[in-house]
Amino acid sequence: MPYTAGPYTGTPGGPGMPGVGPYGQPPRRTTNGLAVASLVSGIVCCLPPLGLVLGLLALPRIRKRDQAGKGLAVAGIVLSALSCLLLVVGIATGGISSFWGGFKEGVDEASRSKSPFSLRTGQCFTPEGELEQYATDVTVVGCDRPHIGEVTGGFKVTGFDKWPGEDAIDKIAEKRCETVNGAYALDTWAVPADVWLYYYLPSSQSWRLGDRTVTCAFASEKKPFSGSVRSDATRLTDDQESFLKTVNPIETVTYREPESDPDEDFTANKVWATELLGAVNTAYTGLGKRTWPADCAPSVAALRKQLGAASKQWLKLATAPDADAYWAAYDAAWEALPEDLGADARTALDLTGTPPVGAAGEGTSA
Repeated sequence: MPYTAGPYTGTPGGPGMPGVGPYGQPPRRTTNGLAVASLVSGIVCCLPPLGLVLGLLALPRIRKRDQAGKGLAVAGIVLSALSCLLLVVGIATGGISSFWGGFKEGVDEASRSKSPFSLRTGQCFTPEGELEQYATDVTVVGCDRPHIGEVTGGFKVTGFDKWPGEDAIDKIAEKRCETVNGAYALDTWAVPADVWLYYYLPSSQSWRLGDRTVTCAFASEKKPFSGSVRSDATRLTDDQESFLKTVNPIETVTYREPESDPDEDFTANKVWATELLGAVNTAYTGLGKRTWPADCAPSVAALRKQLGAASKQWLKLATAPDADAYWAAYDAAWEALPEDLGADARTALDLTGTPPVGAAGEGTSA
């Protein structure tokens, strides 16, 4: 007779005997979900009372339904009870408060620790280690707190198929960041004297990974400073912005005077004198085009008159035929240029009326 198999229909075994499944194997017992939840709650210690309650609810259900998980429930009850005890002790002694405070402080510090290349315009920071060293980590702080640097902006280096060398990028960064910083802090007199142009450059290693970013900043090598130096178009009135954009180029060009004197490099000095003459003439014209508020109009007019007189002297310097003639016109040109570049007008426009002690210098890099 051929062998045939039909559907399994019976459950062998008499009264009081547990049923068995096909082929004599015992059926699979399910694990109680409350027991699992109790253990998890006890382990993570997030809600110890919850783990205790879940474990106590799980035990009678496990017995009634013949489920697995008694050991899990018991472990959850024990761990939750211990967690509850520790919680009570922590609250009584203040340990929980101290832990939470330390945890928050740690999270806050971690969130403020950044790479220099993740800095954003307007952020103030303090580098790990000396400013002149190559920094891999900086700490972002509020600008009202003491800090070493303030980010003014940045740009991406273009035009190179391979690593051009630090010197090549440095030349680009110094020129571009001077423009970026100038736009960020139009009220230059509000920048402390020992705060200088600074920038972070890509390294040869980061360049290979696709980094092309130069981060521009103001920074102090001597000591931390407090307060933001930002005075861009978003923080100035139209009159303040117009005045500063008109007059600031004179100040900027004065810092570019060649280190070599006319006897050593006459051409470079003549080019510089011509550039400064152009800045003076542009400022003279620009101040005359705008109608200024009544309270500052007289001081602006006085500055414009001084610039007109200075223009004549700087013309002599810029057109000097030789080094001797250049030297003969040099002192008179400087004396004619208003030293304060309109302090009274600045004060009347609610700008910084006193220049910082000392002068800004050339930028540095890291």
